[in-house]
Amino acid sequence: MDRDRLAQALLATFLEELEGHVTSLNRDLLALEREQGTPPATERVSALLRTLHSVKGAARAASALLVETACHRLEEVLEPLRDRRTAPPELYELCFAAVDALDDAGRRLASRQELTGSPLELLLPDLERAALGAAAPARPSASEGSRASGSVGDTGAGGAASAHDGGASRSPGAGGADSTRDAGTSRAPGAEPSELSSGGAGLETTLPVRVSAQKLDALLSRSGELRVAALRLEGRAETLEAVREELSRVRDAVRGTDGEAALRRAETELARVARELAADQRALGGVATGMDDEVRRARTLPFVEGCSGLERAARDVARSEGKKVRLEIQGGALELDRSLLQSLREPMLHLVRNAVAHGLESPEERERAGKPEEGLVTLSARLRGSRVEVTVEDDGRGLDLQALRTRALERGIEVPEDDADAARLAFHPGLSTTSRVTEVAGRGVGLDVVRTQVETMRGTVEVATQPGKGARFTLDVPLTLSTLRVLLVSTGGQTLALASEGVARLVRLAPEEVRDVEGRPTWVAEDALVPLASLSDVLGLPAGPPRQRRGAVVLAAGTARAALVVDEVLAEQEALVRALGPRVRRARHVSAAAVLPDGRLSLLLNPASLVRAAGGRPSTALFPTPAARAARRRILLADDSPTTRALEQSILEGAGYDVVACADGAEAWERLQTVGAEALVLDVEMPRMDGIALTEAVRASPRFSRLPVVLVTARGKPEDKARGLQAGASAYLVKSAFDPTSLLETLRRLL
Repeated sequence: MDRDRLAQALLATFLEELEGHVTSLNRDLLALEREQGTPPATERVSALLRTLHSVKGAARAASALLVETACHRLEEVLEPLRDRRTAPPELYELCFAAVDALDDAGRRLASRQELTGSPLELLLPDLERAALGAAAPARPSASEGSRASGSVGDTGAGGAASAHDGGASRSPGAGGADSTRDAGTSRAPGAEPSELSSGGAGLETTLPVRVSAQKLDALLSRSGELRVAALRLEGRAETLEAVREELSRVRDAVRGTDGEAALRRAETELARVARELAADQRALGGVATGMDDEVRRARTLPFVEGCSGLERAARDVARSEGKKVRLEIQGGALELDRSLLQSLREPMLHLVRNAVAHGLESPEERERAGKPEEGLVTLSARLRGSRVEVTVEDDGRGLDLQALRTRALERGIEVPEDDADAARLAFHPGLSTTSRVTEVAGRGVGLDVVRTQVETMRGTVEVATQPGKGARFTLDVPLTLSTLRVLLVSTGGQTLALASEGVARLVRLAPEEVRDVEGRPTWVAEDALVPLASLSDVLGLPAGPPRQRRGAVVLAAGTARAALVVDEVLAEQEALVRALGPRVRRARHVSAAAVLPDGRLSLLLNPASLVRAAGGRPSTALFPTPAARAARRRILLADDSPTTRALEQSILEGAGYDVVACADGAEAWERLQTVGAEALVLDVEMPRMDGIALTEAVRASPRFSRLPVVLVTARGKPEDKARGLQAGASAYLVKSAFDPTSLLETLRRLL
């Protein structure tokens, strides 16, 4: 190998090694900062010195002289801490800045950039001064201490902030682990310890094998294609068997003729080929499944490795905010796919930083609240069937729901009454409850980014909060991002795919099973009111033919549900997931493309996006309605508020209805029996007889039991809506969300 190629090979090896060492340096520095002055601190310092010595030697071999010099100076800074000495915060800031600068230097060298003017070069003078200060007496003079602290603090903090800004998207201090997994290496089965025999003696040797992550990704892709090919072969075997059966029927039809013997021989040969094809298909399917499993195992990493750098991020945000924090990881040994962990890093980083900046109180506030000065952020992972649940929880003040509601009102966003729904306002883009804009908070984009990225992974994010106790964010994502089972549906002339894991149930709906709630079609399920919409309407596709009974797919996204009416449910099968190209990456309600066993492509829809759209769409005609009757239909209106009554009467009469206005339920019941009506529009809270009692009376009357009843009320809680619908209301409109269009559209469809 010539000198240039050798130098390139040495540099490549050094850079791979440096990435892992940066992770170790961050981990041990964080531990040393917590444990300084205690017996474990001595071993932490020793571990740091060993790592720096390794980096220094490797840098020398790779001719990275600036890195070698920086590591030597950092050794001199840390050496005195072996004796359990405590160090000022400025010294730790300098050390963290140096580790960030080493990480930056590695990226510069990887992209063939010079280190001249790099953060590492700019930091060298401060490392030299700190090394000299560390060798001085334990109690330096006031002037020396001030000078040393000033120079270290200024440059150290600046270096840390610079690295922090430049790496916000890949986790501050986490460059080693993240970069390794993105572009470097991943563990393979060959990396496990194996026992080798040498001279008759057993020698246990670890043989690490570095495999490019891109190669593993390509291998997994081929493995998935092999599984699809096996499924396609299964279909061919079934087709061949059908041909054989048809041939048998033909043979029976020509029994007794000269052609029977020839057909029998053809049938026997066809049966043999069908058996062999079926056996080949089973063998190929077994190989494909086994290979897929092995490749997935080679790509898995412990959850704790995906969290690398988050502790450093929490520490940096806490220091900038004047807070104290401890990050605790639970379920760290859980093995997850590398690409899944890589996709989760950014959402987890946002949530951890958000928990420290927004959730945790200052030490003084926590002390007044009877809490420990140090806040706790817990990051955990667990398996739930074919999905992974990741939670980020803090023990801080919880979400400020009143502030969220206020900000939402200021921006013209509808404010829900329910606290759980109000907490979800935190995910609305541009909505922030803090008036102070900092590097990590105040712009209202972090949680919106989290939701967008998680939904791109076909997942959901939920939030729960308790005032004074903290907040918990739960990410629910599929265990694998490459293959999944899909439900194929037909709507608007298109065949579309829905991830089976997001389908709660399939239902067949008749017109009488659909009610209007707040001007929107709603399916009254056994346990809830489920928003209903046509999938073709949501996607902007042509509507299917009207039918008396329509098939609907009930989708679940976290705790939210919605029913989407489709033309036909076709099949459920396994599919290969492929990312969308750049031209359609932002297609609304679409998350990926699904490759079906027959080779066709189908768009994979995003359940969370569809659920939101179905819950917020205006009502449309999902079922055929009889021809419109003559104009001037009589509407009986009852409301005890003269203002509301006059407003609604004006709206109805302006639309061509003949309105009989009443001041309460008792008057409305009397007028109904004397003058009749074709529909009733009722308030709920009225004297003498309220709207619920009047609805029950109407439904119990043989004469009026079929009349449409629309309840228009300020009561918007789910239990109020359920009570109104159970009483027999045809539709339920809430006055806070009331508009003339919704009332008129509701009456139009009911009549």
